Amino acid sequence: MKFNIKDVAKRAGVSISTVSRVINSSKPVKPKTKDRVLEAIEELGYRPNAIARSLKVKHTQSIGIMVPDIANQFYPEVVRGIEDVANMYEYTIFLCNTDLDYEKELQYFTELEEKQVDGLIFMGNLISDALAKQMADAGIPVVLIGTQHADMPSVTIDNAKAAKDAVGHLIQKGHQRIGIITGKMKDPLMGKARLEGYRQALQEAAISWRSELVVEGGYRFKSGYEGARQLLMLDEMPTAIFVASDEMAIGAMRAILEKGLRIPQDIAIMGFDNVDMAGKVYPSLTTIGQPMYEMGAIGTRLLTKYLQGEAVTASQVVLDYELIERESS
Repeated sequence: MKFNIKDVAKRAGVSISTVSRVINSSKPVKPKTKDRVLEAIEELGYRPNAIARSLKVKHTQSIGIMVPDIANQFYPEVVRGIEDVANMYEYTIFLCNTDLDYEKELQYFTELEEKQVDGLIFMGNLISDALAKQMADAGIPVVLIGTQHADMPSVTIDNAKAAKDAVGHLIQKGHQRIGIITGKMKDPLMGKARLEGYRQALQEAAISWRSELVVEGGYRFKSGYEGARQLLMLDEMPTAIFVASDEMAIGAMRAILEKGLRIPQDIAIMGFDNVDMAGKVYPSLTTIGQPMYEMGAIGTRLLTKYLQGEAVTASQVVLDYELIERESS
């Protein structure tokens, strides 16, 4: 059986980064801890990859990317921005799909650490305490895109304000009974921040909050479709629905049209993201346009600054967004 650095760390009762420090002699380790690691290496017969070790002394010229789901239409455009800038600075990338699963995130971070990536771009979820600690212990520069953490550089838009503007647009069109299909509520931006923007818009317009109009969705077409069907079963249906992503919004449109209702005459729809399909479906989707490519490109450039020791003037970057009015509202 072949053992890896994770097995050594488990046997010695230390972190992977500690094992790496012992192997590479990169940072001081307490003598007793070092002895435990060396003993575990001997017991397991672990042999570090000599090529990886030699690369680490210089740099591997690689960047890890942790993304919730590359099949979600939002992320490929962001990754394109990451890849273009990474190529410009001669970095290769390792792409991992986490499915917003905290255990997967820890597992993939461990694997990227084993590959000795120079830096990491993390997208789309709340940073768990366990992952934040693992990142800090590893000493690998991390930049967040589309999410935030107090101690880490990030690139985002103001999601609460954007959602408030989206719902405000529907209110300006005369709608008072507005439903919302959120992202997962554990998601700090698609879930919590966009719901908060919805709440603020209703509050400023003196429209009562109605819990039956709030449906937790997810990220994909199916959750938007099912969320809209739930809203359409209400005795008093909404006259407009704000959906926290375009892919879900397109699913919601399908549910509305199946019921024989018209968009926007019977129910207006507002999405979020401005993915490519938003302008191609019929009726075309009114949405909040995020600068997806720019988020990836700027996030990667920020990471290269940390990797190359350049001055960083702003570690929390908030980009502009736009409200794109089309046929669905």
